[in-house]
Amino acid sequence: MIARIVDLPRIVDEPEDPDWFPIQHYFGLTAFGINAYVAREAGQELIGDHDEAGSDQEEVYVVTAGRARFTIDGADHDADAGTVVALTDPTTRRAAVALERGTTILAVGGAKRERFESSWQSHHFDGVPQARDERPPSPSLD
Repeated sequence: MIARIVDLPRIVDEPEDPDWFPIQHYFGLTAFGINAYVAREAGQELIGDHDEAGSDQEEVYVVTAGRARFTIDGADHDADAGTVVALTDPTTRRAAVALERGTTILAVGGAKRERFESSWQSHHFDGVPQARDERPPSPSLD
């Protein structure tokens, strides 16, 4: 199954809401949640202020187009296309607002567990650092 995000069904609950593309629902995925949010105007809220304490989910947000301002535990961080925001602590408060029309955020989430079982062989990751081991360069989120 292959589809462009903009060709998927969209949900708009209220006129002031961004375009919401329910990717997980459309494809019937069961391993994780995934949605795309597209701003119809600058200043539009893309990710409402929330945490995932109740669901115990980890979430990753990827800005695929435009620019967004993430607020993470009260601190603002500007993120342009290509930026990844990974939130491993479900109690972290998060929100995002579009800084320009067309800003698109891909949101991926799943229940926190002890370890992700990858189909890749473990030797592929030998010597590859993890964020918890070293701080990667982050010009947009420092």
